[in-house]
Amino acid sequence: MIRPTHAYEVRPRKDHRGVDLISDVLPFGRLWYGEPNAITNAVGYAKFFSRSHDAVIRVYDEAGNVLETHDHTGDFKDW
Repeated sequence: MIRPTHAYEVRPRKDHRGVDLISDVLPFGRLWYGEPNAITNAVGYAKFFSRSHDAVIRVYDEAGNVLETHDHTGDFKDW
């Protein structure tokens, strides 16, 4: 059985107040993180939200370049 892969993007906000976590699988399309460790919290949430699916999480800079890529394998296994 092939499990779907979720894709997430962590992008800086245009108003320079944190980052947005963006994905089609999120209930509202994006989440805002504004605390000092916003990127770490956004990546952690994406990994938690995808705990039953494989996920690719990309962190972008303001110019649109990929800074980091995290490949997350879902923790739950098929029976």
